[in-house]
This record gives sequence, structure tokens and C-alpha cells, in this order.
Amino acid sequence: MWLRRAVFRWLLPAAFLLPLWLIVGWAVFQGGWAILWVLFIAVPSVLVGQLALTLLTRSRPSVRAERAVSWLDVAGFATWHALTVAVGCFVDGAFGWLLIAAILVGLGLVWLQVWQLWTELRGSGVGIRETVAWSQVRPSGQRAATSPQPEVIIVEETDSRG
Repeated sequence: MWLRRAVFRWLLPAAFLLPLWLIVGWAVFQGGWAILWVLFIAVPSVLVGQLALTLLTRSRPSVRAERAVSWLDVAGFATWHALTVAVGCFVDGAFGWLLIAAILVGLGLVWLQVWQLWTELRGSGVGIRETVAWSQVRPSGQRAATSPQPEVIIVEETDSRG
């Protein structure tokens, strides 16, 4: 559970740290005119992509209730982030393959997030209204404690002038 919660907390900072890594990786490993590609294509793509994925992930009722992502999310984000870091290393001969793999995994991750969100909202029968009461769901077998009827007190006004 701690790993799923750690990934949940990592999603938003990753939107800013991964693009920053691409710039640092360019400065350390590449240099030259590749900065144009990094600044105008790679950095905005990773920033917007990670923010969109974070929004899709955090909009799921189960993620908000548990404050933890699913194991599929852990695997998907770990793969995509590792590929993004590898792309930022600008490895000769492997750069193109790493870039294609990162793009494909990113697109697959978008599909995974939309599918999980759709499944949770569709399967509930209540839809978005369920997200409000999600934390009040009891495990199966437990019944809600019935509260007694509230006591009603009726006050009648009387004329005291006699």
C-alpha cells in the first residue's frame, strides 16, 4: 500500500521534474541544437501529458478515497517515467527506440486511465454522485447502525393575557 500511495503523491511533482530532467539531460549528455527539440516539443509534451494523466488518475473515486493508485497505475507510470528518464539520457543508437517506446507507453497509459475511470463510474450505477459518499461505503457483511428516530418536541404558544 505504501508504494501505491507514494506513486499517488509522486504524480504531480513528476509533471515538473520529468521535463526538468529532459533539460538537464540535454545539458549533460547532448548539447548543441537539440535544445530546440527539447524546449519546444519534449518538455511541453511531457508536462501536459503528465498533468492530463494525473488529472485522469486522481478523478477516479477509488483513488480519491484510498489516496493510492492501482497496481496497474504503478506499473504504467513506472514504465513511462523510466522511459522518459532514459530518453533524457540521449543514448546514441537507442534514442529513437526509447522515444517511440515512451510515446507508445504514454498513449497506452492514457487509454488505461480512461478505461479505469469509465469502469469505475459505469459499474457503480450511481456515477459521479457516488464519489461524495465513497468514504462511507461499508465492507460487505456490515450493516449500517440504525439511528433512533429523533425526538420531536412541539411547543405551543399560549396567550398569557388571561
